[in-house]
Amino acid sequence: MNKTFPAELAYQVFALLIAFIVVHTVYVTLVRPSASDHMAQEAAQIESDPAYIPTDSFYVVVKDYEQEACFILMFWALSILAYKGLAAWRQRKLLDRDLLNLPEGLPIGVEDSRDLSTKVHNLPSMEKQFLLPRALLTGIERFSATRNVQDVSTSVRDVCESEGERLESELSIIRYIAWAIPSIGFIGTVRGIGDALGQAHRAVEGDISGVTENLGVAFNSTFVALVISIVLMFFIHQLQLLQERLVLDSERYVDHWLVRKLRS
Repeated sequence: MNKTFPAELAYQVFALLIAFIVVHTVYVTLVRPSASDHMAQEAAQIESDPAYIPTDSFYVVVKDYEQEACFILMFWALSILAYKGLAAWRQRKLLDRDLLNLPEGLPIGVEDSRDLSTKVHNLPSMEKQFLLPRALLTGIERFSATRNVQDVSTSVRDVCESEGERLESELSIIRYIAWAIPSIGFIGTVRGIGDALGQAHRAVEGDISGVTENLGVAFNSTFVALVISIVLMFFIHQLQLLQERLVLDSERYVDHWLVRKLRS
């Protein structure tokens, strides 16, 4: 599995760069100009008609730097989730194949270990790195060495549990992003409230436009960050469920197609 780590790291860095470029381009060319136009139109309407009730705009809600950072992190996290989800889906496809290709009801003895190991080793190099072939190969080699079925079952369970722990630890970067997004939203809240307090003297004089605008920054940043966090956590839990099912189904596969057929 270590051979794939540089590729995954390069993918994550590349995905972050792409997310930054795309989101920042959209903000520069569409979001902020549209928000400025909408705010100018609203200011003109209020000046001409004091009873006019301002309308909301999506571009105004998401125009600030904190929201932009949240969207960048969201698309980065989604790209990592897609990468890991695709890897888990490819591994699940092996569960639909009979990798050992044994006749139904034929017991497996120690003399069959070499042939079974050869079948696993003949798999494509990418597939040999997957959990199921590694669990099968571990069980076959343990049976060849100890001739004890219980040892085989224990070794297979250990491989699956260690794989589950590895998959769980690799989700730490995504969980960090899911934690960072609301934190950035709260930074926007603090910044907006601080700027609003800086405009308090103008509010005393009767001009509350600066206060309301900065309070809008505070509330909008928190709102957008929390919504993105809710959506992102849903996909994180779906990926975690997919990976947990992969580990459990792989252990069940080895038990059905190998362990139950062993003859000590």
